[in-house]
Amino acid sequence: MPLNYASTGETLTVKRIGGTPEVKKHLENLGFRVGGEISVVTTLNGNLIVKVKESRIALSDTLAQKIAV
Repeated sequence: MPLNYASTGETLTVKRIGGTPEVKKHLENLGFRVGGEISVVTTLNGNLIVKVKESRIALSDTLAQKIAV
């Protein structure tokens, strides 16, 4: 399921990261890794704020769709 369908407060495991190699590298640099845990802090107009490790990161709806959990 794409990350943007996850419920607020839910802790999830990243199953797959899609997109172009540049998008994959960008998400990897932000801390998203297959097998890594993330949680959805809040959603705002379709955009997400997620907690990755000890950081909070804002993702657009389009970018969140590329992360399968």
